[in-house]
Amino acid sequence: MKFDLHTHHFRCGHADGNIRDYIEAGIAAGLSVIGISDHTPYFGSPEEQPFPHIAMAKSEIGNYVEEVLRLKEEYARKIDVLLGIESDYFPVHAEAYRQVLSRYPFDYIIGSVHSVKDVSIFNKRRWKGLSEAERIADKEEYYALIRESARSGMFQILGHIDAMKGNYPAFSDIPAAEAIDETLRVIAENKVAIEINTSGKTKLSGGWYPSDSILERALHFGVKVTFGSDAHTPRRVADEWDDVAKRLKEIGYSEWVYFKNKQKVAVPL
Repeated sequence: MKFDLHTHHFRCGHADGNIRDYIEAGIAAGLSVIGISDHTPYFGSPEEQPFPHIAMAKSEIGNYVEEVLRLKEEYARKIDVLLGIESDYFPVHAEAYRQVLSRYPFDYIIGSVHSVKDVSIFNKRRWKGLSEAERIADKEEYYALIRESARSGMFQILGHIDAMKGNYPAFSDIPAAEAIDETLRVIAENKVAIEINTSGKTKLSGGWYPSDSILERALHFGVKVTFGSDAHTPRRVADEWDDVAKRLKEIGYSEWVYFKNKQKVAVPL
């Protein structure tokens, strides 16, 4: 059984296509389940859409939910369409996000850290001129935020947990084994899943998130895993699904999961 829980569309301002395009792409890829999970609006500002090329406008979230639910019904005999959303995790704004998101019947919410010390994790310039100690501190802060997001109770899935390597491949070589192990332990304790996200191929790092070494440690700690292409164009729906399934079995996983009505559904590998 194939599924993909991480897809975007035009509302976020940096993806192509509409929701129907992604559903049709999922059917063509042989999916049984497709999750629609566009970026939340930015709730840390009173502005309607402070970042139009990053997140949808506040007024669009209701339209988004309504459209997904309508298409879920329309496609019920062809594919199970799930209502998801990808939410940033900002500690200072967490309660604002929690309150708004609780109003809607999401099947799952992906929690993603996209910013550390108020700088995008994908900003290539953030690393320029930093000492080794400063690089380690930034990496440890990234994982501290991921741990906090896992403890928040807001999310069923944590998104791309080593994506800070995306435009800085040397990130993987910054020593932080203890921070990563502690993060995986916290994730397991809080019964949150992590995604294998294949969008790394669109960045300088290539490959997918997280690395095999993190997946091996995740298995050790009992962390559940799921799949998300993080497609920003319909042609990437289910991208590398078979390769990921094969690699997970090689690592030692016997199942992965998806979420419906915020309940975990196990799927044998």
